[in-house]
Amino acid sequence: MTDPTIGTLRVNGATLHYEVRGQGPLLLLIPGGAGGAASFDGIADDMAAEYTVATYDPRGMSRSTLDDPEAEQSVAEHADDAFRILERLSPDEPARVFGSSSGAIAALHLLTAHPERVQRLIAHEPPVVEVLPDASEHRGLIARVQATFHTEGLMPAMAVLAAGLKKTGDTTEPKAETKLPPQAAARVERTMANLPYFVGRIVPSFMSYAPAIHQLEALSDRLVLACGQDSRGELPYRPAAFLAEHLGTELRHFPGGHTGLTTHPAEFGERLRRVFRA
Repeated sequence: MTDPTIGTLRVNGATLHYEVRGQGPLLLLIPGGAGGAASFDGIADDMAAEYTVATYDPRGMSRSTLDDPEAEQSVAEHADDAFRILERLSPDEPARVFGSSSGAIAALHLLTAHPERVQRLIAHEPPVVEVLPDASEHRGLIARVQATFHTEGLMPAMAVLAAGLKKTGDTTEPKAETKLPPQAAARVERTMANLPYFVGRIVPSFMSYAPAIHQLEALSDRLVLACGQDSRGELPYRPAAFLAEHLGTELRHFPGGHTGLTTHPAEFGERLRRVFRA
């Protein structure tokens, strides 16, 4: 890998760690889940042949520290962090943005709050379950995850969350684990350290977020909703499919499932380049 240029940025209540590679128009990659900038190690160098690629650790994760470790988290504040990075790295030109999972939720808010800063957004499986007709059922899932986290601990809560994300009626045993690329395997320890914060702070606030659909309608020409080709029917797939149908736009499919960026990095990066060029 090419060594990135590393920077820090003071934002409201936090100090962000970010990394920059390459040259050309800015491409901001917003990680999801318990991942950080390292989530994009498998694609960042290749994308940097065409773009100035910026990645970062969201506030409270890995190397991006909170002034108050107990502070509540909000989608709007995380989106504002992304906006501040755009302001620093591309003050005069709108940027291309990719967000995955919870990062895609922050990216949707970024688009509606600062449309002038986003040339095109690819939002990969944002679990904005509030847009779904059965949203109340998923509010119950979020409540069960939080109750389990506080009474039984992290791993039981993760099991409840994982069960809720599966396809409706799927009672099959978990598939054998996909062998991860070496770089991805090396990130597991850092990701595990972020999990309590993710489950306790990010899941309840982000999965309760309702995007401004009327604003997205007006911005649909610069929004691409994307899903994993292997995750049809799973909960994170459904909101993106619902929004694409509602907005009358094409739902794009990427290699792998919800974590295709990690399990199929080369194919995922190539698909990302093609969609941005389209």
